[in-house]
Amino acid sequence: MPPKAEKVRKQYSNKDYPHVVLRFEDGHEIHIDKGTSKSFDAYVGERIKILAIYDPTAKEREKVDTLRAEQFEDATA
Repeated sequence: MPPKAEKVRKQYSNKDYPHVVLRFEDGHEIHIDKGTSKSFDAYVGERIKILAIYDPTAKEREKVDTLRAEQFEDATA
């Protein structure tokens, strides 16, 4: 039986984009407005895409980066 995946608590602060979406491997998304932070649970090694939305009326999203869960800041309280 494979070992259980380790969960980590991380956070992302959106300082640069009007709106950011974090898209996880399982398909769920977290939306973050500019000037705010959100914390989330992820699995070690999980890849999370960072997508910027410049126009909320358009469906277009620009891929900014893809990071592994452990590359995000540790969540505070």
